Amino acid sequence: MLRPKKEKTKKVKLTKESIQKAKGLLAYLKPYRGAYFIGWLFLVLSTSAGLIFPFLMGQLLGGGSTENPVSMSDSVQLINLKNINNVAVILFILFGVQSVFSYFRVVIFTNVTENALRDIRKAAFDRLIFMPMDFFNKSKVGELTSRLSSDIAQVQETMRTTIAEFFRQIVIVIGGIAFLVFLSWKLALIMLATVPVMAIIAVVFGRFIRKLSKKAQDQAAASNSIIEESLMGISNVKSFTNEYFILGKYSKAIEEIRSLNIKSGVWRGLFVSFIIFCLFGAIVFIVWQGLLMTQGPNPTLSSQEFFSFIMYTVMMGASIGSLPDLYASIQKTIGATENLMDIINTPGEKQLLTGRLKPEIHGNIAFENVRFTYPQREDISVLNGISFAAKSNETIALVGASGSGKSTITSLLLNYYTVKSGRVLFDGVDVKDIEIDYLRSNMAMVPQEVILFAGTIRENISFGKTTASEQEIIEAAEKANAWEFISSFPEGLATQVGDRGIQLSGGQKQRIAIARAIIKNPSILILDEATSALDSESERLVQDALNKLMLGRTSFVIAHRLSTIKNADKILVIQHGTIIETGTHDELIQKSGVYSNLVELQGIELN
Repeated sequence: MLRPKKEKTKKVKLTKESIQKAKGLLAYLKPYRGAYFIGWLFLVLSTSAGLIFPFLMGQLLGGGSTENPVSMSDSVQLINLKNINNVAVILFILFGVQSVFSYFRVVIFTNVTENALRDIRKAAFDRLIFMPMDFFNKSKVGELTSRLSSDIAQVQETMRTTIAEFFRQIVIVIGGIAFLVFLSWKLALIMLATVPVMAIIAVVFGRFIRKLSKKAQDQAAASNSIIEESLMGISNVKSFTNEYFILGKYSKAIEEIRSLNIKSGVWRGLFVSFIIFCLFGAIVFIVWQGLLMTQGPNPTLSSQEFFSFIMYTVMMGASIGSLPDLYASIQKTIGATENLMDIINTPGEKQLLTGRLKPEIHGNIAFENVRFTYPQREDISVLNGISFAAKSNETIALVGASGSGKSTITSLLLNYYTVKSGRVLFDGVDVKDIEIDYLRSNMAMVPQEVILFAGTIRENISFGKTTASEQEIIEAAEKANAWEFISSFPEGLATQVGDRGIQLSGGQKQRIAIARAIIKNPSILILDEATSALDSESERLVQDALNKLMLGRTSFVIAHRLSTIKNADKILVIQHGTIIETGTHDELIQKSGVYSNLVELQGIELN
């Protein structure tokens, strides 16, 4: 089977298209819009309460002054804010109210976020699990798992706190400006003179830092892919003593992550330092000008107003300084959301394979002049006009060198891919017209390399029929010659098999896979010769189980050991995507062709 070309990592840019895709997140918030609205209401109330704090602190700090207020004396005297005891009490009441508002805002936002993210996780995995095989040929498992972990974590943080914080800071800046103008328009103009410059710098720096962060995020996903592949193929890594090679590969990847993050940190540091310098410089200048306004024979600003102004200025400065990081975080989230929406919006098999027929499948199969190329390698033909027929309950053996097209034929049987031309028929019905789940429910596969799921032996056998009873599982294990070793374990069917079945031997895993196929009771069976890597005793047990499994079923066997297919009803010898010989074992031996040469090479196994 040809390996498709690797797809380059997609670079995410903040465009109208990416923002439009990010809006898809709103669909997952819609069921919780009532609670979300209440959360925003509490956010507005807590932020509004926070805007009153600088004014009251100014009154408290300037309460000892004997100067007569100039512009706000009447309103201040109405609520008697010149009494510092009253101001202190009001401040404590304000803190209490704000803390209550903030509590409910945080709790509601967290509940809404977690509910929405649960739905997003489910939708993304639901789409992934139903993706066509070609999708997985183009995508790395590590990158896909990263999409469901790091990207969702980014979205989680933003939905839970970043958006609320960004909104709060914007309101503080806008509200602060309004209070500043109300207190002293002259000082407000001085303050506002620094805002546009910092805003422009923040946008420029924010975009640049976002690019560095995105590169680091992509590199992190690539490094996760290295870990995933290495641990999945740990036996190969160790057998080839390539631990240091893999370690070097991973070290290079994480060094790149380190470099990108350090570079990002340097620019962030410069940015933050510049902002701090400008902010503190502006504060000093404003304090200086404000003090001048409170002095002299005709002061234009009272002490209380001056302190309130300073408090608003400091709070606004902090808010403006936090906006770039919050904005950059939102940008990253838009990119992460775009990745998730790409997965969720990609058509799955249910959308691509539109067959709806559910004919009775007895195992009569025909390939009619089938031509096929893999979608990622359309320049290379894999099957070139393959034609053959298999009758119900026949055993068809596929023989040929690696890359000849044997595995491709079995993939087309399972309708993993769509043929370029020709037809694949099941009992006279074109495979493209048959409902995909119904088709595969009538088929079972025992691969050469069995992958068991982490869990118990019971769970792995019942994977073939999730509703199977205990007795059905035991009967399937007995037919697969697996019950003897299963019953010898202290925990029996409850024995944990470990990650990918690592706790079991090759022969034991094969027999569990056979039991899984037996319990499914399929009409059509696909066997990728399961005995080629086993010792003699395990091979005998597995082959005996396979012989039982094939009884009364149409079976397709990819043959590695020709000794296992001598009794096949039909042997197809495939070369470069073409059937060059067809017949029984005896017929092909007499032809003295390719098959007989292969038999001669494996003569020891045929004795």
